[in-house]
Amino acid sequence: MTRHSIHGCDPVTGEFIEILVENGVIRSITPGRSGEDLWLSPGFIDLQVNGYAGCELNAESITPDLVTALMYKLFAVGVTTFIPTIITASEGRIIAALRAIGDARDRSLLVRHVIPFVHVEGPHLSPADGPRGAHPLNHIRFPDIAEFERWQAISGGLVGMVTLSPHWDSALPYIAHLTSRGCWVAIGHTDAEPSRIHAAAEAGAVLSTHLGNGLAEDLPRHPNLLWAQLADDRLTASFIADGHHLPADTLRAMLRAKGIERSILVSDSVALAGMPPGRYETSVGGTVELTAQGRIGIPGAQTLAGAALSLKSGIATVARLSGFSLRDSIVMATENPGRFAGGRGVLRVGADADLVQFRWDRAGGDIEIVNLLVGGVAP
Repeated sequence: MTRHSIHGCDPVTGEFIEILVENGVIRSITPGRSGEDLWLSPGFIDLQVNGYAGCELNAESITPDLVTALMYKLFAVGVTTFIPTIITASEGRIIAALRAIGDARDRSLLVRHVIPFVHVEGPHLSPADGPRGAHPLNHIRFPDIAEFERWQAISGGLVGMVTLSPHWDSALPYIAHLTSRGCWVAIGHTDAEPSRIHAAAEAGAVLSTHLGNGLAEDLPRHPNLLWAQLADDRLTASFIADGHHLPADTLRAMLRAKGIERSILVSDSVALAGMPPGRYETSVGGTVELTAQGRIGIPGAQTLAGAALSLKSGIATVARLSGFSLRDSIVMATENPGRFAGGRGVLRVGADADLVQFRWDRAGGDIEIVNLLVGGVAP
């Protein structure tokens, strides 16, 4: 039997607690000692990871070793559950990525625990410039139930989330089918009419992927697809809170519109996240420039080419916004995404001991990871 304890201030309750862990499970939560500048929360849950620190899931080819290496790099920034995100590509390339991720899970119980499923962002997105973002036009295609079933047959049902644009004629039956198969459906990279947004939610869509991004540069004042997603309570929205994808006022207004309970923070990080500033050649976007402030863009243009900050940076960003707290940002990075990952992200007796102990610099806004447990083990 393995048995140890970890302590800190719970950001949700504001109380100092001590958690006893036995054999990877939380056995008790009791009042803890105060006075130390340590916080303790469930491990961070990131529903959208394309890569990090040199590991790219959307490269020409990926291996199980790369998937495992990515997992360990994310541990360093407090992420104990992440959803690998495969973007628009040929069916063969999507299947190859699914196989590599599946093989990594088969080889390691730890990887299987940390990666509950895979998110396919595309290929059923809007083909229009702007909403499509960096997704390759030549691989955009209509929603096809037969293709989804091929993904699942080859990967053993590994696809647990799909982001699509509901403007396609085949989108609504596709959404209903995926929902019946236990796959979460998200709306994103779309130019759909507001009526199609609500129809997608009626068919079973439950999420908006990185709301406020993957849109046309100009929208009608009203009605438009942004208001429709903010207003529809059937949709939980994810947000990239890196200070670049959404200006502070926009992020604050959107979080207030959706409410904390229907908001999720994601990193949407790519391989350049966590890397030194400079110019890089990437498999998605070509030549890009990474600034010291964590912005990835096309040199000489205003176009973003990915997200370069980890989820803990997004947590810190929201905690600094007027009207929000560390509690709010932690809930949006643990309990709320945990609802889509099997009920993870809460501190309760009997739960897997996925925990992160950290320090928070209130003035500077930085979060420093002190200790991490995944299934009760320090990886």
